[in-house]
Amino acid sequence: MYRKTLGGLILVALIAGALHSLQQARGQSQAKPKKPNILFILVDDMGWGDVGAFWQNQRKKNNDRTEPWQSTPSLDALAASGAMLTNHYTAAPVCAPSRASLLLGVSQGHANVRDNQFDKALQDTYTLGSVMKGAGYRTAAIGKWGLQGGGGDAQGPDWPAHPLNRGFDYYLGYIRHRDGHEHYPKEGVYRGAKEVWENRVNIADGLDKAYTADLWTAAAKRYITQQARASDGAPFFLYLAYDTPHAVLELPTQAYPAGGGLKGGVQWVGKPGRMINTASGTVDSYVYPEYAQATYDHDDNPATPEVSWPETYQRYASSCRRIDDAVGDIVTLLKDLGVYENTVIVFSSDNGPSKEAYLPEPKYAPNEPDFFNSFGPYDGIKRDTWEGGVREPAIVSWPARIPGDQVIDEPSAMYDWMATFAEAAGVPAPARADGVSLLPMLTRQKSSVEHTVYIEYFNNGVTPSYGEFLPSHRDRRRNQMQTIRMGDFSGVRYDIQSAEDDFEIYNVVEDPQESRNLAADGAYQGLQALLKQTALRMRRPDAEAPRPYDEALIPAVEPRLPNAGLQWSAYPGSFPWVSRVDGMSPAAQGSAGRPDPGVMKQAGMLVYEGMIQVPKDGAYEFFLKADSPFLVRLHEAQLLDGSHGYQPGAEVSSGKAMLQAGFHPIRIYFWKRTGGEKALDLQWQGPGMAKAPVAAGAFWR
Repeated sequence: MYRKTLGGLILVALIAGALHSLQQARGQSQAKPKKPNILFILVDDMGWGDVGAFWQNQRKKNNDRTEPWQSTPSLDALAASGAMLTNHYTAAPVCAPSRASLLLGVSQGHANVRDNQFDKALQDTYTLGSVMKGAGYRTAAIGKWGLQGGGGDAQGPDWPAHPLNRGFDYYLGYIRHRDGHEHYPKEGVYRGAKEVWENRVNIADGLDKAYTADLWTAAAKRYITQQARASDGAPFFLYLAYDTPHAVLELPTQAYPAGGGLKGGVQWVGKPGRMINTASGTVDSYVYPEYAQATYDHDDNPATPEVSWPETYQRYASSCRRIDDAVGDIVTLLKDLGVYENTVIVFSSDNGPSKEAYLPEPKYAPNEPDFFNSFGPYDGIKRDTWEGGVREPAIVSWPARIPGDQVIDEPSAMYDWMATFAEAAGVPAPARADGVSLLPMLTRQKSSVEHTVYIEYFNNGVTPSYGEFLPSHRDRRRNQMQTIRMGDFSGVRYDIQSAEDDFEIYNVVEDPQESRNLAADGAYQGLQALLKQTALRMRRPDAEAPRPYDEALIPAVEPRLPNAGLQWSAYPGSFPWVSRVDGMSPAAQGSAGRPDPGVMKQAGMLVYEGMIQVPKDGAYEFFLKADSPFLVRLHEAQLLDGSHGYQPGAEVSSGKAMLQAGFHPIRIYFWKRTGGEKALDLQWQGPGMAKAPVAAGAFWR
């Protein structure tokens, strides 16, 4: 019998205390970390080379008096606190399709806004706003939108794709694309008065002397402060989209207010006529002193006196610096509020630098991006798919998770942010999202992310003939263009006439200016074939943005000893939407002759993978009816999308799909919301085939 001695009691107490401490530690380690706030800052037409840490600081260090430079100290500090993504690509080299791909999380092969479709309604599906809202976030968009629907002349406030209809709880900014060409909405100094909407109310009448870069910043600071002080502690997602330095190069009214954060910097006053604290002084007047006094060797002759920068470039540099001050102001605010450590901040631009200034000539010189080499070491500008038109500055800071002083060279794309933010918020990305999560790369969990970047665009202009550009790129006719980035290599096509046109192939790591076309080298014939195949396999045609390769047959693959049927994987649990299952382990797996939801009895995600054998070359159409939402991919293309707003029992059609005879990879995502769903009826029709269910003999794995 155990004797309760004093020593024994002490030992028992020590053991009990240790067990309690261990249980507490386990509980803490297993507790879900607090979701981060997320702030995405998107600027308009700022080039890769405009940011100090990317390019301008090197120009300053070189001190070549024929090569002027500008500075971005706040962005440089943000980069030092986190990561610079030096190979980050936009989805398209102009703003509307670029922003659509960002908000939808898809490439231009799937976005419903392509080419120059300004003011077109953003597709009613999952957006950054709705995904983050579904993850428990308060969501807001501030600044430029341009994706509202109805065209540029449509009257508000009931636009079909108003931000409040696309997942955002709060909006303040320019709804129409063209309004973003003027930066004083009430005065309309150069482009006429504009409308600024707070939710569904036009507040422009009270915006005297409100320079939009300051206005959006003050509104963002007010919103962030409200959210940080909210009693429920919900995280926020803020999409802050500046309309500068794009278009008319207007100047602010005064110097940026001293300090920053809660008590300094720009502030929301909220009084009509003085909505923000910089709504005084003279509109379009303030040039940053270092730029007003700057001179340069304009004639490449040290013996002649230097001259002042032309006013156009004083204005451009001041516009960029104003954004830089705004970023520093917001970072200070996050620190003042105690939320900086657990806030993800992303800074990027929608496309390459622009020639546009919208200032009256000849009083003002044209704005040419070669003054600062805003395109960096690359050729191309806005509307080009050369590197200078599509490679964008990108900075990511999250002190709680992302180590500082990182320079990440792996390719990434604008449409990766949906998957990235979903992972940060602890939810799966929608299955329709094309991007990959960048978190493993940013947090050093693995060295690289395998990624193919896809870009397509049409413009009937030419690449400028700047002296910095290669002769082979100058005055190059654009028309239909594509760029595909795979690893170190970029495939580029200009003025595409057919799917058979060869890609120019460049190793953009060793040859960033794309000077040595490797396409003629026999060693790259395999890559040439792969680029042509990829260009057809990861996109769907859009009748409103026709391409010369829309009617080309999507190439089949050569399987290795296929087995009959499809493989299925079951992921029981609660899901917020038709979800990707990246990194998840299935609870059960098996094979089936054709899709059958009955193999999983519980609610959750059911994924079928394999191949479908197409009997003949030609045009096919697929149809799917189900009793729960779904998404089907053929290769990487979205074949059938019933993932958002799907009515059970409705038939979804793929439209025409041009397929080569042979095997095509297929992946079916089926969201069982109750566990009782059993209907998943996939049918097709094609050359010599009437509409009928896809038979079991057509599926392989």
